[in-house]
Amino acid sequence: QVQLVESGGGLVQAGGSLRLSCAASGRTFSSYGMGWFRQAPGKEREFVATIRWSGGDTIYADSVKGRFIIFRDNAKNTVYLQMNSLKPEDTAVYYCYADSPVSRYRYWGQGTQVTVSS
Repeated sequence: QVQLVESGGGLVQAGGSLRLSCAASGRTFSSYGMGWFRQAPGKEREFVATIRWSGGDTIYADSVKGRFIIFRDNAKNTVYLQMNSLKPEDTAVYYCYADSPVSRYRYWGQGTQVTVSS
């Protein structure tokens, strides 16, 4: 089993930056694809970014390209989302996920709130 714990959310001013962390437990963390979704109040959960287990390939939603960076440190069992040039539209609960290549199960973290003020 895998448990994911997000941290790093908070309240920031537009144009500011935050770095989200997602710490994972599990013996096979290094082989998991991981990424982030977000969900704003009243809106559907949307994809933000994903990273291959090797860390070599990344995919970003168009809305965050050029502003957000996803990276991982397998030795620390942690994936990060560096968010720069934040906009009020980025306000949401951000959820980390991890995909098991064995069970094909997607694990989710509890979410961390990001609020960007105008």
